[in-house]
Amino acid sequence: MTTPTPGEPGRRPGARGDLLNPHCPTRQLLDRIGTKWTSMVVKILAETDPGELRFAELRRRVPGISQKMLSVTLQSLARDGLVSRRVEPTVPPAVHYRLTSLGLSLEGPLSALRGWAETHMPEIDRNSRLVEVRSTDQEER
Repeated sequence: MTTPTPGEPGRRPGARGDLLNPHCPTRQLLDRIGTKWTSMVVKILAETDPGELRFAELRRRVPGISQKMLSVTLQSLARDGLVSRRVEPTVPPAVHYRLTSLGLSLEGPLSALRGWAETHMPEIDRNSRLVEVRSTDQEER
């Protein structure tokens, strides 16, 4: 049995969706917040809380992110109400970002996921190498 997605007939307000349904809003949200860039941006902004950071400073603190990817990530976070954006009317405009209370509430779960990844990375690497070795052995036969 599947639960209707929000907006479908029979959907109770506040009811959870069906994560396995491609149209489920929860699934769509996880697609947006589950990226490495989102995790890094939220981490940096959480460390700055209650302060804010300008775009260029955020870019300096997130190694490897392109200007475009940072812009797309911040736009997505702002659209979802996780980040607030303040523009100073200067030339050029100075744009500042900070986590909203909703965005700050995301840092705990993302921190736990980052911690899990850091703890289990050696085991994951070992497993990947074993699969590669087995694959190579089978190809040589």
